[in-house]
Amino acid sequence: MKSILKPLLMVAAMAMGMNAVVTLPARATLELNVNKGNVEPMPIAIPDFQGGLGAQISEIVTADLKRSGLFAPIDKNAFIEKIANPDAQPRFDDWKVINAQALVTGSVSKEADGRIRAQYRLWDIFGNQQIAGEQFFANDANQRRVAHIIADAIYEKLTGEKGYFDTRVVFIDESGAKNARKKRLAIMDQDGANVRYLSDGRSIVLTPRFSPNRQEITYMSYESGQPRVYLLQIETGQRELVGNFPGMTFAPRFSPDGQKVIMSLLRDDGNSNIFAMDLRSRSTTRLTNSTAIDTSPSYSPDGSKVVFTSDRGGRAQIYVMGADGSGQTRISFGDGVYSPPGWAPRGDLVAFTKQTGGEFQIGVMKTDGSGERILSSGFQQEGPTWAPNGRVLMFFRDSAGGPKLVSVDLTGRNEQSIPTANFASDPAWSPLLE
Repeated sequence: MKSILKPLLMVAAMAMGMNAVVTLPARATLELNVNKGNVEPMPIAIPDFQGGLGAQISEIVTADLKRSGLFAPIDKNAFIEKIANPDAQPRFDDWKVINAQALVTGSVSKEADGRIRAQYRLWDIFGNQQIAGEQFFANDANQRRVAHIIADAIYEKLTGEKGYFDTRVVFIDESGAKNARKKRLAIMDQDGANVRYLSDGRSIVLTPRFSPNRQEITYMSYESGQPRVYLLQIETGQRELVGNFPGMTFAPRFSPDGQKVIMSLLRDDGNSNIFAMDLRSRSTTRLTNSTAIDTSPSYSPDGSKVVFTSDRGGRAQIYVMGADGSGQTRISFGDGVYSPPGWAPRGDLVAFTKQTGGEFQIGVMKTDGSGERILSSGFQQEGPTWAPNGRVLMFFRDSAGGPKLVSVDLTGRNEQSIPTANFASDPAWSPLLE
C-alpha cells in the first residue's frame, strides 16, 4: 500500500518554514499555564473557516482542542463579528464582549493542481495582535491530518508544549459473540476516525505496540497455536517473525531507538523472565533471573532503564532496573495488585493499572514510586498508553458486552470516550506523525 503521509509531511515542513503565512513574534503574550494543579480551560472562538471544506476542517480543530480539556470553544451563536476575510484583523472588542481570549480564523481552498491549501491565523484578543499563522497543502485524503496539524500548532502556541492530535492509535478491534470473539489488529486516528484493519481476524492478536520509527508495530499472534511476536510494517503490510522462542511470549515493546524489542518469556518451569532482543543480530539477552513472574517491561524514554511488574514480593508490584538488568528495585508499595506499567514520554511518570478493593484503577506515580495518583476507577479497566506529549492516557474499560476505549488527562477530570464501531481493547498511542 502506498504511503499517503510523505507528500503531506514535505509540504507541512515547508509551511512551517519559508511558506508560513506570517513571521511569528519571538514570544506570544497569550499563554495557558498547563503546569498549574487546576487549569481553567481557555475560552477560544473558532468560526467556520472560509471555503468549501472550511467547516469540516474547523470542526475537527474545535473537537481536538475541546477534547484536550484545556480549551473551551465558544458557541458560534454567540459570535458578534461574522468573519468575512480571515486574513484581516478582527474587531477585537466584539470578541472581548463574549469573553474570548483567543480567536482562530482560516480558509481552505483548492489549488490548480488539485491540492487543498489550508491556512489559519491565531489572534490574541486582549493583546490585540496576531500570534501565529501558517498554511499547509495536502491532497483530499489528508484533509483530516491538516486539521489535526493545525490543532497541534494552536495547542503548542498557547501552552508551550507539543500537541498530540496528529497521531494514530493501534488497537484490537473485537466483534462477534462474547464466547466467539473475533479480534483484529486495527489502526485509527487518535479521535477514532479513519479506522483501518491490519489483520483478518482468523487468529487472535494481542498487545500491539508502536515503534519509534512510526511505521512499524510489534504484536503477538496465536496463529501457530502459541503466542509469537511479529513485526508489521503498517503501510506495506510486510510482516516478519521476531523469533521462534520456546514457551510463551508476552508483552513485547520497542526500545526508544527502535533497535530492540523487550519482552517476557515463560519457560517450562512456570516462571517468566524479561529478555531483550537486538533486531539486527537477533541475539537475545536475559535481564531478570527470578523464580517469580517478571513481565510487562517498558523502557524509559532515554533507554537507560526499564520498568516492569513482578510478584517476587508475594503479589504483583512495580520494579525499575537498568537496561542491562542491574539494580532491580521495587518502587510501588500501595495496597492491591499492579499491572502493566508504562513509562511516560517525558520521563517523569509511570502509568499503571491497580486492582484493589474490587476496583480497577488507572493511575500514575513518579519514577521513584512517590506521588501515586489515581486518575480513573471502575470495573474492569486496564492497559493505559501515553499520548506522545505525556499529558493524556488512553485505556480500555469493560462496558455493556465488551471493552471500549477511554482517555483521561493527568488531572483525572477530563475523561473522554473514544468512538469505535466495535468493541476495542489494548490501545497503543503512536508518536507524532511526520
